[in-house]
Amino acid sequence: MGINKRIAVLGAGISGLASAWYLHKLAPECKLDVYEARDRVGGVIRTIESDHFQIEQGVDNFITTVPWGLDLCRDLDLISDVVPTNNRYRRTFVVRKKKLYPLPDGFLMMAPTRLVPLALTPLLSPFGKLRAGLELFLPRRPVDRDESMSEFVIRRLGREVYDRIVEPLVSGIYAGDARKLSVWATLPRFPEMEVQHRSLILAMRSQLKQARTIKREEQSGARYSFFVSLKSGLDTLPRTIADKLPPGSIHLNRKMIKIDHLENGSWSLTDQEGRSEIHDAIITALPAPANADLFAESIPELGDLYRKIELSGVAIITLAFKNEQIQKPMKGMGFVVPEQEHSPIVAGSFSSHKYPHRAPEGSTMIRLFTGGARMPDFLRLSDSEMLPIILKELGSLLSIQGDPELVDIARWDRTMPQYNKGHLQWLDDLHALEDRFPSLGLAGNALDGVGIPNCIKNGKEAAEKILRAFSPAQKETR
Repeated sequence: MGINKRIAVLGAGISGLASAWYLHKLAPECKLDVYEARDRVGGVIRTIESDHFQIEQGVDNFITTVPWGLDLCRDLDLISDVVPTNNRYRRTFVVRKKKLYPLPDGFLMMAPTRLVPLALTPLLSPFGKLRAGLELFLPRRPVDRDESMSEFVIRRLGREVYDRIVEPLVSGIYAGDARKLSVWATLPRFPEMEVQHRSLILAMRSQLKQARTIKREEQSGARYSFFVSLKSGLDTLPRTIADKLPPGSIHLNRKMIKIDHLENGSWSLTDQEGRSEIHDAIITALPAPANADLFAESIPELGDLYRKIELSGVAIITLAFKNEQIQKPMKGMGFVVPEQEHSPIVAGSFSSHKYPHRAPEGSTMIRLFTGGARMPDFLRLSDSEMLPIILKELGSLLSIQGDPELVDIARWDRTMPQYNKGHLQWLDDLHALEDRFPSLGLAGNALDGVGIPNCIKNGKEAAEKILRAFSPAQKETR
């Protein structure tokens, strides 16, 4: 593009690194500076190795139904490292009265594709099953951008389906309160089904039939499971980006605490030691609270917007046991726990079932999630206080004998933004304010997706916005 500008990226999580990568790819003549307050890149992506176990302390895979994660892996020559989930263990379980029951076959997050498994599941009472089946006949209603997940599911499928199936699935993903989360901001696919097809069940059947047709028609090309990871560890992704950026681009242990927008359109950044740097443009991919503080003086409206974001935190407890210690082994990917169960565990993932390379033969690795919006006070416990409670609960579910051979506890305080009712309006307001500053790009998980692909997407979009601001050719076409 011939854009010789100095551009700062704040934050070396996956959003910030994606921004830096696409800036470098599309305009290699730019001078890049990526500032990271921590002593490493990757944000909530962190992999460690211990006694032949591969432990993902944060995010452990990404979805493939959207393209941005796989596209970046191709860009970075990492596609050969992509590993799918193990098809032998496709089942998910739900806890009901302290026992594990399979999620009804064909139930995808908020709606069933098949009625027979729903009719046979012990998770629902006869009345709950009848109420769910009535969804076929319910009318659509006008679009409400502020409908919560709980309001939407209860309205369409009934209280039991929400309490016993959907609520635990949602809590396991968003660590949030489904009574507050916006269905349009989190899972818009489902309210769109109501708009287009009237019935979720009819829509799911139609989409499943189309997917089967497409699959039959495909003759070549790579196949990927719904979720994938990297065999060398998921943090290979951020580390590879950092390695491929120009030498000297990454500045670790530099926390920017103040930003000033100068009269000539450039930006002054000041770090925790009082050092200032001038840049022609900036992209901030910091957590919402950090952005709120950073813009408090220079663009107070932006600081105020970021301060409105509610965040929750989780602890991820990774345990490993010898196979013979587990008296009730589950042939599945993991399990979710409804709020009704009053359990300290929100969800669990059989990590070595999903990705066998993560544990040596003869051992089973399990990732457990606690905290979230459901039980924030639990995170205040020390590791030594938390672990016995979790082990007792897990032991009762799987009949585990003896102590674990591996324990790892990773805490992620206030890292999960909550897309509560009103989030779409918040996002509109944020982008309207961003558009007032052509040399400012906003990215990060507070915007429009907590998963890796969506963070890559908004990081890329922020980079493209900055480059448009400095590209005469593109300015003329806008």
